[in-house]
Amino acid sequence: MTRPEHEGDAPDGTSERAFVLHPDIISDKDRREAQAGLAEAVALAAALPGLEIVGSEVVKLRAPQPGTLLGTGKLEELGARLKAADVSLVLVDGPVTPVQQRNLEKEWGVKLLDRTGLILEIFADRAATREGVLQVELAALSYQRTRLVRAWTHLERQRGGLGFVGGPGETQIEADRRAIDDAIIRIRRQLEKVVKTRALHRASRAKVPFPVVALVGYTNAGKSTLFNRLTGANVLAKDMLFATLDPTMRGVTLTTGQKVILSDTVGFISDLPHQLVAAFRATLEEVLSADLILHVRDISHAQSDEQAEDVEAILHELGVTDETPRLEIWNKMDLLPDAARGPLETLAARREDVLTLSAWTGEGMDLLVEAITEALDGARSSETLSLDFSEGKQHAWLHEQRVVTDEKQTESGWLVDVLWTKAQARRYRDL
Repeated sequence: MTRPEHEGDAPDGTSERAFVLHPDIISDKDRREAQAGLAEAVALAAALPGLEIVGSEVVKLRAPQPGTLLGTGKLEELGARLKAADVSLVLVDGPVTPVQQRNLEKEWGVKLLDRTGLILEIFADRAATREGVLQVELAALSYQRTRLVRAWTHLERQRGGLGFVGGPGETQIEADRRAIDDAIIRIRRQLEKVVKTRALHRASRAKVPFPVVALVGYTNAGKSTLFNRLTGANVLAKDMLFATLDPTMRGVTLTTGQKVILSDTVGFISDLPHQLVAAFRATLEEVLSADLILHVRDISHAQSDEQAEDVEAILHELGVTDETPRLEIWNKMDLLPDAARGPLETLAARREDVLTLSAWTGEGMDLLVEAITEALDGARSSETLSLDFSEGKQHAWLHEQRVVTDEKQTESGWLVDVLWTKAQARRYRDL
């Protein structure tokens, strides 16, 4: 069996010739390794249907030029190469100001997208549910508001999904703040209704006495493949960045008999646009209420450590604390050469919170199931609650959750001994 490959061109056979640039800003001491950054940018571009990547390059810069990003010499050199290769779209793996974008497009005679714009295009192309579509629209409008340009005609070809990211003739957002603000207000109102529905679903799940296990990780780390392996589901799993966007939840009984709700979330990425983090916050709230977080890492990736740091940073931004138990899953062990596997397995064995496996081959899955069960059991603590008779709702909820270990009736109510997780304790206090 072979691993899934990247998708090809758009279904209609059309393609746009694109060139990928990764600016390596020397003055930025926190910058990532340039070639790895370029490789990820190319993979991002490949994730968008209908693009033919005809070239890519790392461009070293002492500092970005305010008007054109690049210096005059590099500007002319790249312009000639782009013209010779008949390039119509340039993807810049980094931030580009509206002035820089306008000047570069005029100088080179191409359309241009920066990293944020490209990621938004991918999300717009992939959003499948009503909530996902609205979240991407909100993120796109928030991004566009900071630029005040008549955007979203960058890729002039018809694609499924959202009208405003397709070609000419589809919905155009007026490039003035008032029009954008009106559109943002409208979408937020629509999202509020969807979020209320999600909250009702979450409340319904809270009545089911099963812990929630959330899968998080860098995009393409193998979360969906692991989800499928654990649940027997058929969630889309491709060797492609952002193959899945919309969260998926399944109730599953592990081989140990432990019943859990497994949640697969959107993958993270370095420099994930803050507009998207804000827009998808409601979706990612599943992680906040989880009893256990599984941080899935592609341990075969050269930048695996940096990717893990990015995931932890986004979890922190979302408000996930160290109180929530988590396991680190070193996935794709099957892709490592034998010489590299041994040292990693030895390192993982020294840490109680790390497991090595391959979701693709199934190697190590039995140990993962055991670890999930142990983590959930170990995450429980005892507490005695004093409830008045007027708190019948809370009393009934505790029994529905099956966390009551002993109970005594008093003159005014109940003394209840419970054994529960921190997430259950939070949910109880929110009743």
